[in-house]
Amino acid sequence: MLTSQKRRNIGIFAHIDAGKTTTTEQMLYQSGQIRSLGNVDTGTTQTDWLEVEKARGISVTAAATELTWKDTVINIVDTPGHVDFLSEVERSLRVMDGAILIICAVEGVQPQTEVVWHALRKLNIPTLIYVNKLDRIGANPRRVMAEIQRNLTNSCVPIQFAQGYEHTFTGVTSLLMNDEHDFYEQLVEAVSEHDDSILHKFLEGEGITNDLLKEKINLLAASCDLFPILFGASNKGIGIKELMDAMVDYLPQPKGSKNAPLAGVVFKIERDKKLGRLAYVRLFEGSIQNRNTITNVTQNIEEKVTQIRKVKGNKSEDLRELQAGDIAALTGLNHVMIGDILGGTKGIPQHPHMAVPLLTVKVEWEKEGDYPAVVKAFQELVDEDPLLDLQWQQEDRELHIKVMGKIQLEILKSIMENRYQLKVGFGQPAVIYQETPRKSGEGLIRYTMPKPCWAVLRFKIEPGERGSGVIYHSVVRKEELLERYQNEVARRIPEALEQGLCGWNVVDLKITLIEGEHHVVHTHPLDFAVATPMGIMQGLSNTGTKLLEPMLNFRISVPEQFGGKVLHDLSLMRATFDSPNQFEDRMIIEGIIPLATSMEYAVQLASYTKGQGTITTNFHSYQECPEGVLATRIRRGVNPLDQSKYILSVRKALS
Repeated sequence: MLTSQKRRNIGIFAHIDAGKTTTTEQMLYQSGQIRSLGNVDTGTTQTDWLEVEKARGISVTAAATELTWKDTVINIVDTPGHVDFLSEVERSLRVMDGAILIICAVEGVQPQTEVVWHALRKLNIPTLIYVNKLDRIGANPRRVMAEIQRNLTNSCVPIQFAQGYEHTFTGVTSLLMNDEHDFYEQLVEAVSEHDDSILHKFLEGEGITNDLLKEKINLLAASCDLFPILFGASNKGIGIKELMDAMVDYLPQPKGSKNAPLAGVVFKIERDKKLGRLAYVRLFEGSIQNRNTITNVTQNIEEKVTQIRKVKGNKSEDLRELQAGDIAALTGLNHVMIGDILGGTKGIPQHPHMAVPLLTVKVEWEKEGDYPAVVKAFQELVDEDPLLDLQWQQEDRELHIKVMGKIQLEILKSIMENRYQLKVGFGQPAVIYQETPRKSGEGLIRYTMPKPCWAVLRFKIEPGERGSGVIYHSVVRKEELLERYQNEVARRIPEALEQGLCGWNVVDLKITLIEGEHHVVHTHPLDFAVATPMGIMQGLSNTGTKLLEPMLNFRISVPEQFGGKVLHDLSLMRATFDSPNQFEDRMIIEGIIPLATSMEYAVQLASYTKGQGTITTNFHSYQECPEGVLATRIRRGVNPLDQSKYILSVRKALS
């Protein structure tokens, strides 16, 4: 087994159709991992092995595989590019030591590219930028480099140059082997900005050896002070070996020791027909062997590992031992969830939060008898993607889920049919709004009847800054309200805020417990579980709430003759946007638009521009709705404002 001294963990990221899966397939082929090349269009690639991925030709899950190049074992995670599957991307980011960001040489920097880039920078992950599809009509490497510098970073620099482009593209040449190309001076200048020795040699006209320059690039790339740019055409296999060389040369090896206390994180859950539930784990410290019992510190439970499988596409082998720095799938962990930490937290990076489900839909099934099976299937799917956030309303026999977009619904429908042999449909997607307090106010609840019970709470509720979430604290002394009762109140606050006055989640507020009282005889801790939602809702009824709606960043590209029509449409949809930019005969418009008014616009735009107009979007933020916008959601369960009925329902005494 190779040690972590000869290992890389690398994620492949890009906007949809930039060529991630094709690039991964070429790496597997040219490294000798597979004997023949698969094809995205025919559904024969190693990392798109789900039936739905083969049928649609897109990645919908992050797929782990492995190859060996220059005596280095490289774990590669090929991630989805479509915005509907951003949750898969964010979970993969957490366990990577390095990244390859692929950018199409024709389309350039796209919205998803920017979203991933900002997440990579937040986590400080060393990144190679690979400009793909240089053989395509419209490819322009210099224009794309200018876009990268303008929209992503000034700290990027080419380490090779392309031999031609479009139909003349034949290959790439390293700048370390050709110091006469104009890119070479850019490279040396970029390195010299961070290294005085290179600057001195450059100014004095002294020769800079390839080994020295390579060493400096390695250090700067590892510290995220420099981001090397490479070129290629993955569909033809051009530039792939050079890209793998750069992965070994410029992306870091994982840290950690197999002899340290265990520390790992679960980033993916899958189900295998033969092996059952697979928990994909990145180990940052320590080691795990078959039959080991490990502690899940997130859930405070212990479970036994039955097998450790190294997954390579749709195949796997028994690894027997997982060491620090490596990634594998564990069987036997039947209760583990995505994001759970195993052992301890040392060395485990924070979880990036990029994906925000903006739509909610009702699940519908074909046959009444399918209801139990549909519930069970979606409970399993929530294990694999917690952001689905299944709402099972048993009383009404209804299921509701949250999704990123309509493509995700098509994929879920296909998965249900192929994996579970269940035919399901979905109701009309509805936008997920939020609520926030209009003003400050108080909520008081005296839960003292019917006996035995006693819980008195007074909350102060104040509006918070946009994006601040929920801030809760207590100023009540423990002598007035025992600590265990105060802890129960704190645990129930999130639940109490799930449904506000309009039925939406309440956010961006500060809640302070300013008064509390218990009874030495009549009080039970669960009294505060009952009282907290009533006190919070009483407070919200006094403050009032206002609606927040999801806003999207958008980028529209249309032929110039349609520009006036698009600008008129945007005004009607309540969009805000900058002055349009002109590129040759096309108009580019960027800005922010409400999801509620723009859900169908991509279809409309494609229709009246005859396919020549495109719109790409990604989540921006939640912002206040105009006063005339009303949106309510049917409440689940009894409203705590109807206190008598609510108490009876909680006590299971409601007939």
